[in-house]
Amino acid sequence: MTTTPQRAKFTATMLNKVPEVTIYFWIIKILCTTVGESFADYINETLGFGLTNTTLLFTAALVVAGVAQFRARQYIPGIYWLVVVLVSVVGTLVTDNLTDGHNVPLWISTTGFSLLLAVVFGVWYARERTLSIHSIVTTPRESFYWLTVLVTFALGTAAGDWTLELTGWSPGQSVLLPLGLILAVLVAWKAGAGPVLSFWIAYILTRPLGANIGDFLASTKKDGGLGLGTLGTSLIFLGTIAATVVFLTITQRDRTELAYHSDE
Repeated sequence: MTTTPQRAKFTATMLNKVPEVTIYFWIIKILCTTVGESFADYINETLGFGLTNTTLLFTAALVVAGVAQFRARQYIPGIYWLVVVLVSVVGTLVTDNLTDGHNVPLWISTTGFSLLLAVVFGVWYARERTLSIHSIVTTPRESFYWLTVLVTFALGTAAGDWTLELTGWSPGQSVLLPLGLILAVLVAWKAGAGPVLSFWIAYILTRPLGANIGDFLASTKKDGGLGLGTLGTSLIFLGTIAATVVFLTITQRDRTELAYHSDE
């Protein structure tokens, strides 16, 4: 689903810092969420880094990539999607730390992150009067955008894990609920639902979808998965992300070539 660019007066002249919302956007987003689940599990559990060390490692990597993203004056696919991958891992680890490290029930995490997301949206809109991703042309808006993305990953992880806890579904079955909800959002958007609201709901839902796909691929066949393991799943999806990003870098098919200039 795509949204219509919203023109307004801004105090910055840099190009929009996020990609156009095309099919490529949603493909890479889901791939990133899968990596966020499988790669974090591989580093934490298989390699034995532990939850705390894994969190510190990926948080440091996110800070470095985030600095590069904020310093860029326009959307650069390689940098942008690297940040998304790292945010997906860190967002997953935030929820995992609360659940496994501090024994916070998943329903509390889900509720807390939902309220936090509402606050972020509220402050963002009160300050900027728009939540459209087609207007990420100032540093404050970009800051709100990435904070929102981080919270949506943490929320999606908590809500997805809570759903599995309540239903006891197998990895394969667990893919169907978020997939069905995303299709419902798509139908609602086609029927005239607000594009900005539809985008952010779908964005949140891709987190449990990607995570459940990762679990399905990585889980053993005995547990209802395909048995690829967390490393195999991570390598396949990271390779696919890299190939898609290279394609987009060359073709520029997801570039938003709108510059917003101040008239003041």
